[in-house]
Amino acid sequence: MSYPYPLLDRPSRIWSKQSDKTSDLKVHEWIEAIGESPPNWEDVDVTILGIPLSKSSISTSAASENPDAMRGMWKSFGTYNLDEDVDLASLKAVDLGDVKQHITDIAKTHHNIEEAMVAMKRHHPHTMQVTMGGDHSITAMLVKGLKRANPNETIGILQFDTHFDLRDLTDIGPANGTPVRNLLESGTIEGKHVHNIGLHGFFNARGLKTYADEHGVNYTTMKQARKRGITSVVQEALAELNKTVDTIYLTVDMDVLDITHNPAAPAATPGGMFTNELFDAVQIAGEHPKVKAMDIVCLDPRKDVGDMAVKSAVHVMLSFLTGYCSR
Repeated sequence: MSYPYPLLDRPSRIWSKQSDKTSDLKVHEWIEAIGESPPNWEDVDVTILGIPLSKSSISTSAASENPDAMRGMWKSFGTYNLDEDVDLASLKAVDLGDVKQHITDIAKTHHNIEEAMVAMKRHHPHTMQVTMGGDHSITAMLVKGLKRANPNETIGILQFDTHFDLRDLTDIGPANGTPVRNLLESGTIEGKHVHNIGLHGFFNARGLKTYADEHGVNYTTMKQARKRGITSVVQEALAELNKTVDTIYLTVDMDVLDITHNPAAPAATPGGMFTNELFDAVQIAGEHPKVKAMDIVCLDPRKDVGDMAVKSAVHVMLSFLTGYCSR
């Protein structure tokens, strides 16, 4: 079979194992880069995609550099999670590479993203799709692709974010502040099937809250989540989605983290989540059988300090996969 992804560039960073060992692997030794021909998809559990797009970001951002930054940090992590006594090496994971970017045409790049998700869900619908962004505009295109691949399925969104992401597309176009509104106005999802956890402070306009309320979007502020317990809030959101949707898509905007835990998000703010809270939240999401894809977005490695943000992003990915491994 020929390479099935004409809209993807193969991974720019290809690791080679240092030995034939099968235990105590580093993450870069575990995740395989796709070659000229695809693997036997029946054997693959996790497919990883990079989307190096930040031209559609409202604020200045080099989030386009995040996919390769995360890949470069894989060597700093082992596959064994001591906290849960789980070894991710029991899963077969493949890095598919990056969605091709047009140098100036954002609409073309967005089209490529949607088509990539359609292709992935048609070639290997059973695999867990993990996407490394990129700015948050990519989420709308990935979910639209998911819907096209499964038109009869109802999709819900579990979102960890400081912001509603409900800005008006007529004002700024399909930028990183608009993905949820994009999905609502395109009819891809319904507001009642969105659960956003982590909003806080002085970083959302009243008009966006009004729009959320009018469209039935579910949201829990960071203050409310801490009072109720983040674990409970995430479990309750998943339970509600489980009643009404066929597929749950998890999107993690890294600006949900407090600025002291993540200085590299373009819209980093005080008052956000702590890393341990986010790691627990995504692990719980990974355990749920209806969560079938996730993304990590809005991280600018150029603004990082001591690699803390990129390491946190990799930890988010591995924590999510810990949950998935435990299903």
